[in-house]
Amino acid sequence: MRASREAIDQEMEVIRKALEKFKDGASIETIKKATGLDLEPRTLLRRLEKLVHQGVVTTSGRTRAMLYRLAKVPAQPTEEKDKAANGAEANIIPLSEEGREILAAVSRPTAVRHPVGYNIDFLHGYRPNVDSYLSPEDKRKLAELGKTAKLNQPAGTYAKEILQRLLIDLSWNSSRLEGNTYSLLDTQQLISQGKVADNKTAMEAQMILNHKDAIEFIVQSAEEIGFNRYTITNLHALLSNNLLADPGASGRLRTFGVGIGSSVYTPLGMPQQIEEMFEIMLDKAREIADPFEQAFFIMVQLPYLQPFDDVNKRVSRLAANIPLNRLNLAPLAFVDVPEDMYVKGMLGVYELNRIELFKDVFIWGYERSALRYAALRQSLGEPDPFRLKYRDEIRALITEIVSSAMTPDEAAIIINAKSLKLPMAAQRKFVETVDTELLSLHDGNFARYYIRPAEFKRWKEAWGRK
Repeated sequence: MRASREAIDQEMEVIRKALEKFKDGASIETIKKATGLDLEPRTLLRRLEKLVHQGVVTTSGRTRAMLYRLAKVPAQPTEEKDKAANGAEANIIPLSEEGREILAAVSRPTAVRHPVGYNIDFLHGYRPNVDSYLSPEDKRKLAELGKTAKLNQPAGTYAKEILQRLLIDLSWNSSRLEGNTYSLLDTQQLISQGKVADNKTAMEAQMILNHKDAIEFIVQSAEEIGFNRYTITNLHALLSNNLLADPGASGRLRTFGVGIGSSVYTPLGMPQQIEEMFEIMLDKAREIADPFEQAFFIMVQLPYLQPFDDVNKRVSRLAANIPLNRLNLAPLAFVDVPEDMYVKGMLGVYELNRIELFKDVFIWGYERSALRYAALRQSLGEPDPFRLKYRDEIRALITEIVSSAMTPDEAAIIINAKSLKLPMAAQRKFVETVDTELLSLHDGNFARYYIRPAEFKRWKEAWGRK
């Protein structure tokens, strides 16, 4: 009987994992013994040849003396890709060896990547509180980063205190990961004042306003929501409002097949299977005890299932904040997370059922978010190298904007103009950093920019701030 494509994929993954033990390579006989697969030698050889064709495995020697080993990932090209993805040399996500391996695999042209379908065992095989995507060390690190002064207070207390800032940060960053071109200041004006940015599409404004509504739903309903059908479908309805071709598809599970852009992965197409796996996913998510494992699990499994017509990743990013908000942990606002690395991490899940690259992005992203909200814990982590490098330029520009009582529109023009004087890789990060500093100014910290109280008062009036 001919093996199904899904069975072949699983056999190839077993072979790949077996080869991790043999850094210097292994013969076909050694591989057969290490995998325990009941395959004929010719069948095993075909599987290995396919892995070689995909670039996952390399060979050395000839005929009977041939050895197979996992392909090594060149460090320098990957590092350069990381720098380009971040938009600034100073902010590079440190990748694990496994993460680099996945990055290399999913960075190859789609024409040479092996088409795959939904692997039911990827979800079925996960046992809550027995299996874990995050290691004990990962969980300890994230728990330490996420501590706030509100840990023992009612659910949602911390998020309500920082709600205005969270609305801007999370709406902007999550939309940015979808290719939205609003700036941080544009987002602030849209959310706070309802002002739509010039030269931006109506769809971009709608996306950000939908995020605002969805975040308020999570924060205000902290005691009532969780990983259940009501929460996730309504979260989708809020995030997809006025963005889908079929308005009735908001909050409704998918009833037809879909594809994933720039990927060789094809999700489930049968409505009955989508429904079944959706409920299993929610059941498993509810059982997970650790809030960070819960958050990461839903970020992995929900986009992999693609239960909705569209907007699945956005739902997963906001749903990841449900367990954090419930326990008053620092939120995950995806601060500084580069779009390219986020997408490549998801491709690793889609096409390889491997989470290591996405986990690298998740942990790094949570650290950046937690630091953003750790105002009383300045000793945590090292100073941002980018801010140190451009300290004088940032300070001079903010001083000029505030002392001149510039409006947000006037400020945006001069910030963009100043950024163009910097290296291209630093321009986007510079704009974001200055935007962030301006949004963070208040009566207790403006003196560090050598601004007089009367100047700060005039600037607040120009910005419509109390």
